[in-house]
Amino acid sequence: MQSWNLRELEMSEGSRSPIVLHSSPDARSVLIGLEPGQELGDHQVKENAYLVVVDGRVEVEAGGETMSAGTGTLFRFEPDERHRVSSVNGARILLLLAPWPGPGHYRGQGAA
Repeated sequence: MQSWNLRELEMSEGSRSPIVLHSSPDARSVLIGLEPGQELGDHQVKENAYLVVVDGRVEVEAGGETMSAGTGTLFRFEPDERHRVSSVNGARILLLLAPWPGPGHYRGQGAA
């Protein structure tokens, strides 16, 4: 068994220093700290993505909608669904990607 207290792990430099908690072919879990005013700009991933607001408040944009959400909120994004996450006052989010890596995810191996 492994466990992490997501609210107490030391974070540095916001989204520039995410913490990979676990990674296997089944899934990857990443804790990300967003400093006030910081964002994960418009992007997409090849995996099913689940985002949990662990602490603070975020604004999430996807599919032409924007939602403000606080601690305890869970978001789910389809593979290749474009989205953006930002925080005015700072937040801590948990990102779960499954499977890891998803089909079509570039890993730097065998690239043409």
